[in-house]
Amino acid sequence: MRFLDRLQPLGLLVMRIVLGVIMMAHGYQKYSNGVGKTAEFFAHMGIPAWCAYLVTCTELLGGLLLIIGLLTRVWGLGLAIDMFVAIWKVHWKNGLMAQGGYQFPIALFSLAFALIFFGAGSISLDAVLFGRSSASKAKKA
Repeated sequence: MRFLDRLQPLGLLVMRIVLGVIMMAHGYQKYSNGVGKTAEFFAHMGIPAWCAYLVTCTELLGGLLLIIGLLTRVWGLGLAIDMFVAIWKVHWKNGLMAQGGYQFPIALFSLAFALIFFGAGSISLDAVLFGRSSASKAKKA
């Protein structure tokens, strides 16, 4: 099964694209509905209203940059924090499988969390601009 190791960059590309598209869609929804409404919702939950602007930017810009693979670890961390807070403040009380539960957000958290450690892979702007991915460097060492 060592041949699958050579396909790791493809797996990382799929992870980045899927997470990026989903996060961009969520960020765009917040933006198009009016970030002010999201800020009100955040304030109602005890989260500072200004965080709505931060979350919207993180989801929109972070999602886009994940797709192209630029600063993947940084945006992976930002999106993991975003999803952790969403699970904690919104979804946890609904349980795993219920309507509005944390099943989907925890999957998104897991993707973002994995990208922090694995990086973008060789099919990315990170690899072009900053050299080979750290995962492939670790294999050589």
